[in-house]
Amino acid sequence: MSLRGTGIVGADGPELAAAKRLLDLARNQGFVFQRIAPGEDGPLLGVRVSLEYHDKIYLGGFYSSCTATRARKSSLIVPGGLPVAARVEGEAPIVLHTVVCDWPV
Repeated sequence: MSLRGTGIVGADGPELAAAKRLLDLARNQGFVFQRIAPGEDGPLLGVRVSLEYHDKIYLGGFYSSCTATRARKSSLIVPGGLPVAARVEGEAPIVLHTVVCDWPV
């Protein structure tokens, strides 16, 4: 899966090319992406589960509505969900770069 068709308009400039490479790196690090709304421009949700963390990436568009969260896993039932260990919001390249480079598998 690539960023093509995710609401990113325009020719493949350097920022878009970098974001595509980061998306590929995220997939190589275990993220599974799916389109969560109909159409070619629907947002993407990526999920990766490791022994210690449950990571999610939401890509709503290239320049806005992009977030990622890293939650610690626990064998206990935690009211309100798992505790968030890290969170990042911003443009797709920034969110993807943070997750790929700063959140070890």
